[in-house]
Amino acid sequence: MTANAPEPDPPTLPEDLLLLLFQPSSGTIAGENTLFYVLAGAVLADLTLGQRVETAGRGRVQVVEGAAPSDDLLRPAWDYLSGKPRGVQTLLAAVGPALRQPVLERLVRRGDIEREDRRVLGLFRTTALREGGNGRRARLLEEVRQVLVDGAEPPARVAALAALLSASGTLPQFHREIPWKSSVIERAKELEQGNWGAGAAGEAVTRTVTATVVNSVVVASTVIPRS
Repeated sequence: MTANAPEPDPPTLPEDLLLLLFQPSSGTIAGENTLFYVLAGAVLADLTLGQRVETAGRGRVQVVEGAAPSDDLLRPAWDYLSGKPRGVQTLLAAVGPALRQPVLERLVRRGDIEREDRRVLGLFRTTALREGGNGRRARLLEEVRQVLVDGAEPPARVAALAALLSASGTLPQFHREIPWKSSVIERAKELEQGNWGAGAAGEAVTRTVTATVVNSVVVASTVIPRS
């Protein structure tokens, strides 16, 4: 980065979640079958944490007027809600399918994930994904591990990230770093329900809306067979 280059915007929650779901050992993304629901849930959780959306009752959410995000990963969901309050499930289905590619492109531009050209059988060109060298995935995974394994009290953003990871149904695939045992499962379910602890700074409404989002992701991930 040159001296005059602008600082990149901080990563959004869907970027962090997709980076965690990326599996360096295989170059694949865990939970592809339900990925669009999970990423859309991360978008809505990010908007909630930023106090850009709020609950409208009966499982619906609405925008906070005058709080439109400038980030083009988050803005479509806010615009979709701006007309009227909508159910979380409706929003996830509406905005989720278009998210995978632009979120992945963000990660590539940041150097979190790299593309590598390969040849198959010496003839066919293909592109594989591999982990970047900046260590950001390892740092994110360590933050989540401390919450789920060590019982650390999380910041609101890490609590939401861990809850979404749990809701995606992919936690067993992280067994090497996050042992899949009863205490971890119990802690993950607490986070899904919005029980983040007093230190997860955030108003009760933020935890409530995020818990509603996560529950909707759980329902969607249960209905659709997981990869």
